[in-house]
Amino acid sequence: MKPIEVNDANFQKEVIEADKPVLVDFWAVWCGPCKMIAPHVDELAKTYEGRLKVAKLDVDSNPKTAMQFGIRSIPTLLIIKGGQVAEQIIGAVSKSQLIQKVESHL
Repeated sequence: MKPIEVNDANFQKEVIEADKPVLVDFWAVWCGPCKMIAPHVDELAKTYEGRLKVAKLDVDSNPKTAMQFGIRSIPTLLIIKGGQVAEQIIGAVSKSQLIQKVESHL
């Protein structure tokens, strides 16, 4: 299982209306730290398949959603639960930190 690509058009349906917690990775092609955490995000998608939805949103292509959530620096990961932001993780954090944050919301 790989993270799904979300955009301004499908964010509401795929993330806000999701029936399970969603980890959203706000990233951009030119962002070095985003590339560093991408493998961790991919692994979480596999590890938590069925319990957690994992999504990636390119902030350059989807500025509306990034602005709506006040994303000022990337990578920023949001855990969205029941349509609300439950957790915000900013920067290239370690895989163990990501797991710890995700586990606390499952």
